[in-house]
Amino acid sequence: MTSTAAHSRPLRSRPGLAALALAAATALLAGCSSSDDTSDPLAEKADGDTVVVGSNNFAESILIADIYGEALKAKGIKVSYKPNIGSRETTYGLLKNGSVTVLPEYNGSLLAYLDPKAEQKTAEAVNATTKTKLDSKLTLLNSAPAEDKDSVSINAATAKKYSLTSQSTLADLKDVAPELAIGGSPEFQTRQQGLLGLQSVYGLKFKSFKALDAGGPLTQAALTKNTVQAADIFTTDPTIIKEKFVVLQDPKNLFGFANVTPLVYKSGLSQEGVAALNEVSAKLDTKSLLDMDSQVQLESKDPLDVAKAWLKSVGLN
Repeated sequence: MTSTAAHSRPLRSRPGLAALALAAATALLAGCSSSDDTSDPLAEKADGDTVVVGSNNFAESILIADIYGEALKAKGIKVSYKPNIGSRETTYGLLKNGSVTVLPEYNGSLLAYLDPKAEQKTAEAVNATTKTKLDSKLTLLNSAPAEDKDSVSINAATAKKYSLTSQSTLADLKDVAPELAIGGSPEFQTRQQGLLGLQSVYGLKFKSFKALDAGGPLTQAALTKNTVQAADIFTTDPTIIKEKFVVLQDPKNLFGFANVTPLVYKSGLSQEGVAALNEVSAKLDTKSLLDMDSQVQLESKDPLDVAKAWLKSVGLN
């Protein structure tokens, strides 16, 4: 199947995340970064011994960048941060010229950016294809199990009514979908990674569709208030924990792949650094990432503190 990436969509401009990202970036610049970090992200490269860890302009990217940076520091590698740089269009260019050494990426979303028509059948195949599309100075390291992508999630009342759990799959909705309203962005109604695919891949025919936003506050509120019983919610959205939404499993990978993956400027990272980031990927799953996102976005914890605590908990500090 050809996949359109979740992360080419408006997820990255959800109301409130830009402000959170800016606040987090300010904290990082003020309290934990080298003097280089106060410069413009487009400034010249750091010295050759420093690994520059960048992030895009949303809260989760800043958090993962902190995890990467602190894991590298634990190996004695000198690190500076360039947080909250901007969108993929900007950060990809900075990686190509070596201004940034490491950036958290999402494998399927990156592939869709590099080649919108590329097929996405398995995570391994996505990574292999992406590597062939990257600039020759760049590479992907190992992907984490953690994914931040579209999902069909149901509210707690619906889950209870139909005895559905986080282990239930989209196929388990087949008999009950005709009783449910589903919500999402207007595009979700006409996309293969939306109602079309839910019907063709899983045989789901919903009672009705309500046009809302792309996993943002309108969708979250409608699902919470039971205006819709199912909705397109991103898998690491802290609202899942806050409102006890149930994310249904997608075993046929209708929604493609969005595994957290380090994108690296090859000549700027030692083999020891590569090994450190691969160790992070081996430990980082969606549940852990969702929990950390919730701490940052719902509890207003410093992302750097959250990153350090998680690394300690998995023995990587």
